[in-house]
Amino acid sequence: MSIGSLLSWMLCGLIVGLIARFVVADRLNISLLLTMVLGIVGALVGGVLYSLVQGVPSSPFSIYGNAWHGWIVAILGGILVLWAYAALYPKRWWQ
Repeated sequence: MSIGSLLSWMLCGLIVGLIARFVVADRLNISLLLTMVLGIVGALVGGVLYSLVQGVPSSPFSIYGNAWHGWIVAILGGILVLWAYAALYPKRWWQ
């Protein structure tokens, strides 16, 4: 894994995490680093769920080209992961 691919995973995770945070109604008090990590995990979860339902995709997930369905699946996975995070780590009264 090269530095370029690692940075692209981080950027895609941050974008997916920020969009998922915008969609989720809860006000989550989490950092940008945790948002990026949850976005990456959400993209992986979305990809696994997509491959279970639809089969292995013909084209890889990338920023380039006609990969809009990959972004939608990644955002939906990010929303699922953020809902799970909010359920597992609820807000305390002092937060």
